Amino acid sequence: MARIEVPMPQMGESIAEGTVSKWLKKPGDAVARDEPLLEISTDKVDAEIPSPAAGTLADVVVKEGETVEVGTVVAYIETEAGAAAAKPEEAPAAPSSEPAGSESAAEPEAEAAPARAQPTARREKRAEAEPAVAARAAAPPRDGGRGNGGVETAEERLRRKSTPLVRRIAAEHDVDLGSIEGTGHAGRVTKQDILSFIEARERQPAAAREEAGRREGAPAAPVSTDGFWDIFYGQVQHPEFPSRPGDKVVPMDRIRRLTADHMVRAKRIAPHVHSFIEVDFTQIDRVRAAQKSKGAEQDVRVSYTAFVAWAVARTLPEFPMVNGTISGENLLYRADINVGIAVDLNPGLIVPVVKNADELNLLGIARRIADLAGRARDRKLKPDEIQGATFSITNPGVLGTIVGMPIIPEGTAAILGTGAIEKRPVVLDVDGTDVIAVRKRAFFSLGYDHRIVDGADAARFLAQLKEALETFPEEA
Repeated sequence: MARIEVPMPQMGESIAEGTVSKWLKKPGDAVARDEPLLEISTDKVDAEIPSPAAGTLADVVVKEGETVEVGTVVAYIETEAGAAAAKPEEAPAAPSSEPAGSESAAEPEAEAAPARAQPTARREKRAEAEPAVAARAAAPPRDGGRGNGGVETAEERLRRKSTPLVRRIAAEHDVDLGSIEGTGHAGRVTKQDILSFIEARERQPAAAREEAGRREGAPAAPVSTDGFWDIFYGQVQHPEFPSRPGDKVVPMDRIRRLTADHMVRAKRIAPHVHSFIEVDFTQIDRVRAAQKSKGAEQDVRVSYTAFVAWAVARTLPEFPMVNGTISGENLLYRADINVGIAVDLNPGLIVPVVKNADELNLLGIARRIADLAGRARDRKLKPDEIQGATFSITNPGVLGTIVGMPIIPEGTAAILGTGAIEKRPVVLDVDGTDVIAVRKRAFFSLGYDHRIVDGADAARFLAQLKEALETFPEEA
């Protein structure tokens, strides 16, 4: 008999831990390779984890409701001698970037072609840069006094590969992560480890702190105002209020708690500014009617959101600051156009991402949005499908809201809010004469991070987006 470890998987680049939500098998049960074994929950997504091998679930190490770090063994599977088992060094096959509801990869290339345009020049430039990125990644790590020629052990690599949050705190406070005794898996430095280290250092007398800074060759760490760094590094403290007779007290579930924390951080870090514009949907209605039969043939319903996403994807390349973000003291301009589409889960909200939206035609975007939204409501999204957005669209107008002022998601610079599309009387200039006519129109709001996007940039972006929608091409 062979004994196979089942580790907590890495469900995303920035995810460091996961919670065992439910065991689908119990000790002693037979399991097939790739059969769902347990459900886990992270701060990004809930997912079923398949068995890495066929055999018998021998032991459950982590119980339901427990949260452990990535890589922690959660169970063991016993297999028959010679049974196929997943090799530790082999990563599972990456999920297809095409949603389940889109065209199958097995279909002829000619049929799939209409949903994807030719690769953009930006993508070609990124491909040219990949060898240099690979060379940097292959560069040997610093020896750090280990005396082993700079070769790291697996434990040392895991310790060094801390979460982005921990590395950001370390950089801001001039802390060498190697000087901290980590309490995480394989000695990994956790957020609590570094916050405790910084707090202890702040308690030192000023003279001792200056002396320590001279010994390390770095300036003394700044003294932070109480709670100031909590705003930036995730320690969101929500004020508590006494309940009154008849009130109903319900603990926040995981999604609501994470959403609350993310919104507080996003609002406090990014200086939000909103600009508004009104868009006429007369041309889009014409194109939508013309596309209706074509969409029916391919079993695709082209929504207004698909038109907006198409126009946004064509406008963003002209405004890299709107498709970027602030990273430390750097401006980060994204190479890809990945549009997040907010989906109402009632209750809750999730933002699946249409990757490389600028390479899809109108029907391709419509198909992708419908597929992602459907699987979002069924809780069947893959972790990769809710990560990597460079810009977001939210549509409160579908519920009748005239205009909204949405919060910019963390890691991006802007979000577009689309209001209700309604018939309104408008004044038109017809051959020099003012004429009152009825037109379908909607207000759009652009929320943007004023650290990277200026008001004039936002105005130009909205004006160009308005023109793209009001002059929508018959064939898109």
